[in-house]
Amino acid sequence: MSLHVRKDDMVLVIAGKRGKERPRGKVLRVYPAKMRAIVEGVNFIKKHTKPNPSKNIKGGIVEREAPIHVSNLMIICPECNKPVRVARKVLEDGKKHRVCRKCQGMLDRK
Repeated sequence: MSLHVRKDDMVLVIAGKRGKERPRGKVLRVYPAKMRAIVEGVNFIKKHTKPNPSKNIKGGIVEREAPIHVSNLMIICPECNKPVRVARKVLEDGKKHRVCRKCQGMLDRK
């Protein structure tokens, strides 16, 4: 399944558990089967962990990011620096690339 967000994209959270007002963050991980992504600094949960000396894990309450649905995310275009929708364009060599709808800038950095 193809999603409009990929790892290392800068995104804007437009809905859901944000934590702060319209936060921006980097996508750390994408789960295409569940249609979810983990965004840096957004949707924190508290996880209670048991101490495990063999794995060098301390017990206590740990805060970490939880997945958020990709429909609540908009990609920030690196060229126009605005939240945009994504289009797909086929180039002359036959490869598909993601393109900004506003400025037609390339979203795939290689």
